[in-house]
Formats: sequence, C-alpha cells, structure tokens
Amino acid sequence: MLAGQPIIILRENVERTRGFEAQRSNIMAAKAIAAAVRTTLGPRGMDKMLVSSSGDVVITNDGATILHEMSVQHPGAKLVVEVAETQDGEVGDGTTTATVLVGSLMEEAERLLAQEVHPTIIANGYQLGMEKALLLLDDLAITVGFGDRDDLLKIADTAMTGKSIEAVKDKISGIVVDAVRQVATETGKGTYIVDEDDVKIKMQVGDSMHDAELIRGIVIDKKRVFEQMPTKVTDAKVALLALPLEITKTQVKSKIKITSSDQMKAFSEQERASLRKLADQVVASGANVVLCQKGIADAVQYYLAKHGIYAIEDVKEEDMKFAAKALCGTIVNKPEELNAATLGHAEATREVPDADLTIISGCDNPKAVTILLRGTSQLLLDELERAVYDGCRVVQDAIEDGKFVVGGGSVETELQLRIRDYAATVGGRVQLAIEAFANAFEVIPKTLAENSGFDTIDKVVALRKAHADGAKHAGLNVYTGEVVDMREAGVIEPLRVKTQAIKSATETTMLLVRVDDMMVTQSGRPGAQ
Repeated sequence: MLAGQPIIILRENVERTRGFEAQRSNIMAAKAIAAAVRTTLGPRGMDKMLVSSSGDVVITNDGATILHEMSVQHPGAKLVVEVAETQDGEVGDGTTTATVLVGSLMEEAERLLAQEVHPTIIANGYQLGMEKALLLLDDLAITVGFGDRDDLLKIADTAMTGKSIEAVKDKISGIVVDAVRQVATETGKGTYIVDEDDVKIKMQVGDSMHDAELIRGIVIDKKRVFEQMPTKVTDAKVALLALPLEITKTQVKSKIKITSSDQMKAFSEQERASLRKLADQVVASGANVVLCQKGIADAVQYYLAKHGIYAIEDVKEEDMKFAAKALCGTIVNKPEELNAATLGHAEATREVPDADLTIISGCDNPKAVTILLRGTSQLLLDELERAVYDGCRVVQDAIEDGKFVVGGGSVETELQLRIRDYAATVGGRVQLAIEAFANAFEVIPKTLAENSGFDTIDKVVALRKAHADGAKHAGLNVYTGEVVDMREAGVIEPLRVKTQAIKSATETTMLLVRVDDMMVTQSGRPGAQ
C-alpha cells in the first residue's frame, strides 16, 4: 500500500505460500510420497495395484514404477518422485530406499525447524553428514571381481528378491549374470564397462516363467516372409541388408509408353531378370538367412525360398544394429556388397510356432545378447521384466565399480552409529543437524522389520547392539527375525546403489528444506481461483 494505492506484484491466479507453511507443505508432501512406497521395501514388502484412467492395471512393488504411475501434483512431491526416477535411471535399483530416505530426512528436518534451527544450518549439517556417509561407505565396501560369479549371483538375487518371481529367481539370476558378463568390455587391467543396451529383454506370453532363456543372439518380432521358406536353418550365415530387395520407385516422375504386347513382355522380363539378379547375389554370397530393413519383392521371396534361404523383411533399424553386434556381421547397402566377411554367423535360426518371433541363437562371441522371458499373463511378464532389468543393472554396477556393500539394514545401522560419533566432534547447532541426518537412516531397518511383521523397537535395538559390539555386517534376516551376518547370508548390493540413494535423497532434502516461499500459478483464466 502506497498513499492508499495497492501495488499488485503477482497475478490474481498465483497462489502463494510463505514461511513455515511453505516448509510444512513440502515436508508433508515428501512424507506422503515416502509413506506411499514404504510398505513395498524389502523382500517381504507388499505390492501396489495401480489402475489408469484407461483401465490399464499395473501390479508391482518397484518404487520408480509406482511413483511414475501416480498422478502427483504437489511441486515438492514431484521432486521426490524425480529422486526415484533418477535412482532408477542411474543405477537401476534402490528406488524405494531413496524415496523412504527423503521422507525420513524431511521428518528429521521438521523436528529441527520446530526447535527453531535455521534451514541453512540444517542444510549445512546434512551436507557434512552426506560427505561423511560416502566416506564411510567406501570404507565398508567389499571388492568383487569380474570372475566372482557367486557374488554376482547373490547381488542379482538380492535385487530380485521380493518380486513376484520367487519360483524362478535362481534360474533368472544365472541368466542375468551370464548375459551381463558376456557383453562386458575390458577397458584396462581388471576394469570393465557395460552398455545396458547390449542386453535386450524380449517377452512372449503363453509359456511358463520356467521357460525363460538366454539367447546368445537376437529375437526379432517377425516371421519368415514366405511359407515355402524353411522354418529352421542350422549353421546360419546371416546377410544384413539396409536397402530393399525389390524394384524401387524413381526419384523423379516418369512415364513409359508401351505400344505393343512385345514391349510389355520385354518390360516384364527385364523386371524379373532384375529381381532374379538381386536374389542370385544373395545366394552367391553364401547367406542362408536374410534380414532386410526394407521390403522384399514376391519374386525375390520365391527365388530365395527355392535355395532354402530364411528371410525377414521390414526389420527395424534398431534390431538391425543389434543383430550386427550380436552376430558380428556388417550391415550393407547393396546385395553385391555381400561376402563371407560381411555375413553374421550363428548356430541356428528358427521360427517360434504360433508366435511372430524369429530366434537367431548360438553366436560365437556375441557383443549383444537377448533374454527371452515367458509367462502366462502380460501382468506377470511386466513384473518379471522389471525384476530382470533391476538384476541386469545391479550386476552391471558391480562389474564396473568392483565393489559392493551388505544389505538387511546393516549399512544404515553402521552409518547411523558412526555419523553420530562424528557429529559430537563438530559442535554447535550444526551438530544437531548431523545427528538428525544420522537418525534418518534408522527408517530402513525399522521399515524392514515392520514389513516383515516383527517388533520394530526390538529389532532396531538388537541391530544397534550388534554393531556397537563390532559386528559391522550384522543385519536383519527378514524371514526369521534374527540379527545375522549379511555377508555370510549373501544379502549384498552394489556400492553404487547405496551411494546414489544417499546423494540424491540428501540433495533433494537440502533443496526442499531451504524453500520458504512457494508461488503456484493456477491453470485457467487470469483471476481464476
């Protein structure tokens, strides 16, 4: 108000929340999102059923999937959802852990704000706590090598435990580890890099989950183009063609005037001869399987079938590139460029009966492989795919970093105790924030105990005592309720999963806790409330 005249700073359709109300709003939103996925944490966590407006049903306990399917409106809640999505994108697992940790950190921040600790001090304490936690994690990490298949199996097993695939978990773990190790590329002495796109996951509805298999090659969602072609080819020599095996239209408009039947006959014969030449060039190369990115003319299909060649047309560019990598072949632009050096090789190519699938398998040293999943329903297959994806990513993380930590709430309990000791050396109000940061880790073992049906206080106290007595690998066995050595129990996960969860959860909390003013523009016409 200036000389009785109001000064309008914001539009009428902007809703503004200031001070403690803004902080409280963000804290409540973060806690609500954490509560939504908290019951899914751990091997004995529950599943969520999500139904979209179109009626599509998703049943899962994957944190990132649950939050992605939820229609979140609150801006603070959207940041928490982003934590889960970032966790999933960066490391492939630990999404629920990261989300629950954000909720716990915000709850501890709420308690400090009520004691009139300034948000900047809280953020500073959380920053110091995070840096200390990352150092401690490195100290707690255990080394794993490329050849340590048993430990890699346990890492995959831990990531997939609690999904709806318990019956085939052992088999799937073996498939996942073998797939990732096959495509890993050595970059130096003992160091490896893995491209996640080199492991493709394909699904087929109808058979049992037990029929899942690792294909040392590629699975294409296509059948052979001509019924007279063989359904199976052994010792496959695969031609990869980027251009069509047919007469293509010219770039410019042109007309041919035919005035007699002889001209028509000559024209048709010339076309057949051109198509026959295309087929002969493929046959001459020694290929007995053809993958064509474009179309294949009927006449060429007939000629190829006469020579016992299996051909697929309209193969997607993505599949062509994957096939070249898997089969160690080269994509060529013209049939005359085909020769023994450009052909890909595999033990067999076969068409799957009653399904639009072609499997090219048994490559010598493929740099791309396919995991073929089977299941009785699409819902089951979708959850199986999510579990396999998580398993592949954690094995990839472990191979690339060469380090893992133990699970079962063990790491969180150890971090809580050590960071509390560290806080005492800092002093001042920042000490309160560091202690609050340490206390936030208690939510993980507490939630594991709660989801497993055990008394949370008893189990958390038992864990603390075990760690205070020097058992740094002690964790909660969610099936028996006993505190056991998680390293011996084989409950392990990549170091990268834990560090990413702590970093993303802490940084998001620091961002939210410093917000004291929210201005939200309402949709609709100006002035709408």
